[in-house]
Amino acid sequence: MKILPDDPLKLLKVLFNHQDDNNLLKEARDRLLVVATLIAAVTFQAGVSPPGGVWQESSGAQESSSGRIPGQAIYASQAVPFYVFLVCNTLALSLSINLIISLTWGMPFFLEVVLATASMAVTYGSAIFAVTPKSPDQFRWLLFTGFVPFLLRLLIEMGKFAYQKIVAYQKFGTKRSLTEFVDQDGQGCIIEIRQ
Repeated sequence: MKILPDDPLKLLKVLFNHQDDNNLLKEARDRLLVVATLIAAVTFQAGVSPPGGVWQESSGAQESSSGRIPGQAIYASQAVPFYVFLVCNTLALSLSINLIISLTWGMPFFLEVVLATASMAVTYGSAIFAVTPKSPDQFRWLLFTGFVPFLLRLLIEMGKFAYQKIVAYQKFGTKRSLTEFVDQDGQGCIIEIRQ
């Protein structure tokens, strides 16, 4: 039984083009949306309430001698493991937010979903900033980690656009663009050619 197509370009088309043609894709999208929402909830909670909790109030003399700052994560005293946790948690949250936005693209209330997820990301960032030691360099790395999935999605979309240009050039021999591809069977295809 052969599952993957021989042509690598056709494989890329299958992987990066999702259409609501049949019920199976809708069910898969619904399941992915549930999983992405659960991941977002868990990672948000882990960032807002870091493992081990935060230091509570202490007397002034004890605070200065031990370096404990009320409200700062206890786990932050172990710098490397704490920042590994923060980077992985931030990456998981931003990937799940990216997946939620991608899966709800064009659906009703899409703007509300984007505003809610953006607000959640800002809340997460401010909570992380509040519980971590004040180090701007590490916070910049966390910010960069949060943008990685969105940059990856941008690169994928640019790749899809370049793929369309290559296919149009191969089919017509000129620099034209296709908005939709003609599939092998030729069923239900709309081609818009722009010069």
